[in-house]
Amino acid sequence: MESHVLQDQSEIFAFLGNPATHGLAGPVIRVDTHGAAVFLAGRDVYKIKRAVRFPFMDFSTLDKRRRACESELAVNKANAPEIYLGVTPISKDQNGLKLGAGGTIVEWAVHLRRFDENRTLDHLADRGELDSAIIAKLADVVAAAHRRARPVIEEHATLALQAQIEETLLSLEAAPDIFPPQGAALLRNRMTRDFERLSPLLSAREDQGLTRRCHGDLHLRNIAMIDAAPVLFDALEFDEKLATCDLLYDLGFLLMDLWTRGLRAHANLLFNRYLSTRLEAANELDGLAALPLFLSLRAAIRAKVTALQPARDAGHIAAARRLFESACDFLEPAKLELIAIGGLSGTGKSSLARALSPSIGRAPGALHLRSDIERKRLYGLREFDRLPDEAYRPEISAKIYERLRNMAAVALAAGQSVVIDAAHLKAAERLAEAYLAGRRQAYFTGLWLEAPTDVLFERVARRKDDASDATQAVVAAQAQEKIGAMDWERLDASASRDSLIDHALASIRRSSPSAPQ
Repeated sequence: MESHVLQDQSEIFAFLGNPATHGLAGPVIRVDTHGAAVFLAGRDVYKIKRAVRFPFMDFSTLDKRRRACESELAVNKANAPEIYLGVTPISKDQNGLKLGAGGTIVEWAVHLRRFDENRTLDHLADRGELDSAIIAKLADVVAAAHRRARPVIEEHATLALQAQIEETLLSLEAAPDIFPPQGAALLRNRMTRDFERLSPLLSAREDQGLTRRCHGDLHLRNIAMIDAAPVLFDALEFDEKLATCDLLYDLGFLLMDLWTRGLRAHANLLFNRYLSTRLEAANELDGLAALPLFLSLRAAIRAKVTALQPARDAGHIAAARRLFESACDFLEPAKLELIAIGGLSGTGKSSLARALSPSIGRAPGALHLRSDIERKRLYGLREFDRLPDEAYRPEISAKIYERLRNMAAVALAAGQSVVIDAAHLKAAERLAEAYLAGRRQAYFTGLWLEAPTDVLFERVARRKDDASDATQAVVAAQAQEKIGAMDWERLDASASRDSLIDHALASIRRSSPSAPQ
């Protein structure tokens, strides 16, 4: 047995892998991870904790495995009540092993209702079926889970994160045949430096209630599509300290998973949709300063765990190395940018902002701030609720632009690039964006979209499921406004989508740092 395996469980695994145990004619499918053996038997699933001890996980005794099973049931009931059925003993008497009590209990299993294992999000991603509609639903589900999670104000939570960083780095350094020592040393220097710099911020976020008992293992393989909705399952159960973390650290696992798979538009959409759905105060955005460290640590942990898989082969080792490289890359500095997009309603500002954001700044791309969303938030309305006419009074609009700039200022100060998506019909609004970029020493690009009025009329007429309330009458009124001198880059919004994006990116590449104001 490998050194971390402390007990031979082969008899139990053979029992659960036998179709007769479950009254089946067809085969039982077994899936192994570093910490569990999972048996898919007809409509049922039985999950056994492997008798292992790692620096971060200890299932070495029967009692510890029982408690881990009970904990898994408890922590997953809120997010996946339809999946988790209970904890089942496996007992042994003179007739042999059986599911349930009766005889000496020799093992414990989490009993789950089986779902289509081919519909977990990692499989959807591999097949190219993970679309923006699923990501939008996922963001809402994660935000709801974080709202339900109980706040934990514990003075040792930041120290627990430090311990996790240290344990992860030691594990990487202990495998020089997989992770290059020079790279591991560089990662150690950067992670420990960033943690020391961010410790006061992380402690402040604890005090704000942003440290909670989270899922803790939130990646694509632990999310399944069930009845057209993403369901979070297999939350981290073996260590409350590891699962008690900053909300952005919990989200960071999922962002890292998408980003390292090359699904950068998906990661950016999840990032922005989550923040738009869950954000309770603009000053929460200061936590974005910790996002590079969170993403790096999540990638490093995944690299470590991938290298520990029971069936480790060349593929696992290559995947572990790619994740290690990503852990290093997440801590590399990136160009800080503020992109402002303006134009009449119907010019496609939001569509362009969504297309550009994944490629702006550091992972997971730019924060996309949209005036339509913030106006709804001001009135306590949901995305597709219609605002009253009074919401568009000049003084309300001025308040919205001020809010957008305040949010952008916090995000830029945290190192996250920003795209502001609003009409910007007034010269003062456009000047204020450039002024903000100068204050934050960010590169600035102003993009002005324009198209014939009849094209805009047609676009707003066919809109549905959009946060904008603009009508043809609104477009007509905007077209009569005097926008003043225009020094932003003018782009033809009636051009093809690809052409528009290419011209916008070319303008952004030509931008230079704004002079400090």
